[in-house]
Amino acid sequence: MTQVLKARAGKITEEMEAVALTEGFDVEYIRERVADGRIVIPRNKNRKPFRYCGIGEGMRVKVNALIGTSSNRDDMAMEARKLKAAQNAGCDSFMDLSTGDSIDAMRRQTLSMAEVAVGCTTIYQAGQEAIDKYGSVVDMRVGDIISNIEKQAAAGMDFMAIHSGFNNSVLKMMQTRGRVTWVVSRGGAFITGWMLHNKKENPLFEHFDRILEILKAHDVTLSVGDAIRPGATADSLDGAQMQGLLVQGDLTKRAQAAGVQVMVEGPGHVPLNHVETTMRMQKRICNNAPYFILGTLATDIAPGYDNITGAIGGAFAGSCGADFLCYLTPAEHLGLPLEEDVRTGVITTKMAAQIADVARGHKQAIARENEMARARVAMDLDRQVKAALAPDKLMAAGKSGHGQHLCVACGSDCAAAEAARYFGIT
Repeated sequence: MTQVLKARAGKITEEMEAVALTEGFDVEYIRERVADGRIVIPRNKNRKPFRYCGIGEGMRVKVNALIGTSSNRDDMAMEARKLKAAQNAGCDSFMDLSTGDSIDAMRRQTLSMAEVAVGCTTIYQAGQEAIDKYGSVVDMRVGDIISNIEKQAAAGMDFMAIHSGFNNSVLKMMQTRGRVTWVVSRGGAFITGWMLHNKKENPLFEHFDRILEILKAHDVTLSVGDAIRPGATADSLDGAQMQGLLVQGDLTKRAQAAGVQVMVEGPGHVPLNHVETTMRMQKRICNNAPYFILGTLATDIAPGYDNITGAIGGAFAGSCGADFLCYLTPAEHLGLPLEEDVRTGVITTKMAAQIADVARGHKQAIARENEMARARVAMDLDRQVKAALAPDKLMAAGKSGHGQHLCVACGSDCAAAEAARYFGIT
């Protein structure tokens, strides 16, 4: 029985209890929302216990990191270091997007090291194997695509991005209306090429019921992939994106009815004036399923600083209803990230999530803000370190001789400390 079916039967699971404790809610609050699809708790039944996270209504906004080999850098040791960097920086999950020579071995390494939920994009392995076997992605066999999903689910993947939310109606809309960037999703490009070459429907859409059976058997959370997310702010809220969202909404309801946990992937490059509309539409169309957004990037012109661009968009998107932020690193649009890029990406995105949580009124987030403010007034470095998003910066500053207060602008004439003395604040 899947997590959601247990919730509908009134059963409390260890995952629900863990999330309730972490988030500061009564467990019945969690169970009710898992039951109706407003919260998901990714956890493959084949995995040992790990640090579970609840994603969705009322929960803190969560942060996802990315790792994975590629044809350009097939270094499993490097990916192991990036995984550790992401976990040490506080990510809530990560996805293994490997396309290198040893995808199965990489998956085993990832799952053996993971202390959080692990996801993947299923079509990557099928596409890479088609290139190796047949010479081209467009020669993928439907049976190979499905068997890869079965293999990845059996191996222990907690959530899977599956690009089912793309079909011939969406493709036709994109061809009719046109775009600046067309398709920027790698998985979306695999599927688009396959559909155009073979003149057939997307097999991930056509065989959706079979896919749900596989996910249900292993209690894998479905992430309905956004194959045609806008890759430029000019493409935001265009006809193709809207048509794709309608398809995602239908598939979300089918997955929920089948007893499969489901969240929905979204954009992408989105100008700030489109963010609230995008979030509201997704919640309305997709039956309030959690929204997993890739960014969002609020501008196209900041390569090298896209972690900041994404944090600006992500904070606003989170405040408007997005539940799960996929990080961006400074290497976005430049090249493959290194360990420090990964760490920076996680911390920057966690900052966006904290900003969103405060705006959403999450009690724990607000309490943390207040604790930091009081610790500064009290000149208590230890309390500041405990409240800080990146405590290493504070600790390094303390060791450098800046002193316990760490505010060098005022020195001994600190305004906060002076006011605290007047008002008797301790």
